[in-house]
Amino acid sequence: MVVWQRRRLLMRVLLTLLTIAASLSSCINVDLKMEHRTLVTDWRDEIIYQVVVDRFDDGDPSNNFNVDYRKEAAYHGGDWQGVIDRLDYIEALGVTALWISPIVKNVENDAGFASYHGYWTQDFTRVNPHFGDLAKLQQLVKACHARGMKVILDIVTNHVGQLFYYDINRNGQPDTVFYGGGGSPPGSRTTASGNPNSQLTRVSEWDPEFDYRGVQGFTSLGENGASPIVWVNDPGNHRTPPKPAEFHNDSWYNQNGRVTVWEDECRCFRGCDGTCSGLYEPWKDECNLSCWNQLREQEMLGDFPGGLKDLNTKRDDVRQALISVFQYWIEVGGFDGFRIDTLKHVEPEFFDVFAPAMRAHAAALGKNNFFMFGEAFDGKDFLLGSYTHGQGVDSVFYFSAKYRIFDGVFGRRGAPAEIKRLYDERLELTPIGDTVRSQPCTEGDPGCRTRYSSQPKVNGLIDEDGNGVAPDKTLVHFVDNHDVPRFLSQFPDRNSLRNALAFLLTTDGVPCIYYGTEQDFEGGPDPSNREDMWQSGFRQDGVTFRYMQKLIALRKRLAPLRRGDISFAFASPEASTGLDGSPSAGLLMFERRYKGETVLVVINNHDSKTAQTVVTDGRIKTNLGANLSLVDLMDDDAAYQVTTDANGGVDISIPPNSMRVFTTAR
Repeated sequence: MVVWQRRRLLMRVLLTLLTIAASLSSCINVDLKMEHRTLVTDWRDEIIYQVVVDRFDDGDPSNNFNVDYRKEAAYHGGDWQGVIDRLDYIEALGVTALWISPIVKNVENDAGFASYHGYWTQDFTRVNPHFGDLAKLQQLVKACHARGMKVILDIVTNHVGQLFYYDINRNGQPDTVFYGGGGSPPGSRTTASGNPNSQLTRVSEWDPEFDYRGVQGFTSLGENGASPIVWVNDPGNHRTPPKPAEFHNDSWYNQNGRVTVWEDECRCFRGCDGTCSGLYEPWKDECNLSCWNQLREQEMLGDFPGGLKDLNTKRDDVRQALISVFQYWIEVGGFDGFRIDTLKHVEPEFFDVFAPAMRAHAAALGKNNFFMFGEAFDGKDFLLGSYTHGQGVDSVFYFSAKYRIFDGVFGRRGAPAEIKRLYDERLELTPIGDTVRSQPCTEGDPGCRTRYSSQPKVNGLIDEDGNGVAPDKTLVHFVDNHDVPRFLSQFPDRNSLRNALAFLLTTDGVPCIYYGTEQDFEGGPDPSNREDMWQSGFRQDGVTFRYMQKLIALRKRLAPLRRGDISFAFASPEASTGLDGSPSAGLLMFERRYKGETVLVVINNHDSKTAQTVVTDGRIKTNLGANLSLVDLMDDDAAYQVTTDANGGVDISIPPNSMRVFTTAR
């Protein structure tokens, strides 16, 4: 039955495509059979460049409807033709993979905000006309592939746009409802007579607060059962029931209302022991574990704030429908991977079904090494790691590194020792499931596992030798993105930014660069961090652009910087600021080793002091071997060279806010 339903939906999707193609002008060439081939040898070789299409460049003014440059939250006119026109610029930076924002048709406008970002799906099978037509999207992918550049599509499996409202008061129209009077007037003697004042409560029927029972109807007589939902039919705003038609089904949505737990994540945990430690160690007792389960239930079953309606992805028919529509996009779009939005809002078990289906479909078309990485917007490292186990996504955005390393160490000039600490935690044994743990995990304990999976996926990512590449080797690092303030907005020091980029482009995993970082963009929180790229003039002579260009070229040149294991020779426990401290304050040294070749990276994160590779018992030791001559490749003249001593120690001097990358002198 399930197989039949899935085939029926796929046929509807394909018929929709054929209908669209037939209605197009004969001068538009829609390729129903895109070329599919494997372009990636090893995803660790790639450097991803994220583009918000609407804000990158306007290459086709004919699709500029509802554009208003004065409003940060409006459409600004960027499109796929604009990206095509700027591929020379993107290629000049050196990046190898392009991540484009969602492509599907969206609700046009909601509460004065436009859907320029692409995350308010209305039709899973049609493109957003603001960006072009299907033929133009295919042209973009082909143009990238012709340059050896891969294309990653941003997709949403968690929710659709605000396509229905909860008719809480059952009057058939979307209201902002007020209950209670807010208190009796002075002199009424209501309170004195034993009747408490009624509290004033505001409820938006578009976006009511989370209720574990499901959103409840309410009238002046009190609750009256589950609130009905009403689908909206507003074609002018693209707010109509979702497509394909299967998604127009009340039971396919959880109907629990908006997630509110983030307003004070610690509240429940403080009720357990007066602290918030249970948010990061929920398994320590029953009370904290109960709080954690309540938090996760909201995150996975609630509507995303803004009224984005949560799909019931536990249903098999919903899962199969999502599989069909995104297999369709692999087929007609020729994409090389998916970036998956709102990962932590969907149960991991969904991805154990979804991801293998995507891999199998891509492989059947001729495309292996199809990369899927997810956005779990959260700093709790054990939660991020939990999504890397099983057969689900290949990787996740390393948000804990964003907060603890890029912000904490480089932005706030913290101690580099925090970098090594976070990396060590990847292999830390972490409890599994809903079981209270009175004792720490030990090796061989079946109730524990490493924080990030070290097991490759079945038919998942492979390297050039055909060996599987595990999630803990492909974590996606980033300095900033479209959901967080620009680095320079929080830390207005371009030296700090370049130190962060130095680490981003020399550490392990897959680096991801947000458009405009190379132009020193400094926008604040969303939507201010989604600036118009054309304002930069696409210049290539800026200090940060050239610095990134150089580092990217070095990463491409040196296989250990891309694929090598990482080991830390030294990570200073001292802050990277101030005049006090040892000669090695702010110093970070690590080695990347691959197939017998080693690269030594040295970063001085200190804001004012030259660092020396000297500690109390002598030189900092490496694993490079004795009496080895090393040359700094960041020195264009290759003039800075050092030689290891008999113990592998090195005597290196490095100015503040700088880095050195050493290989064996040849």
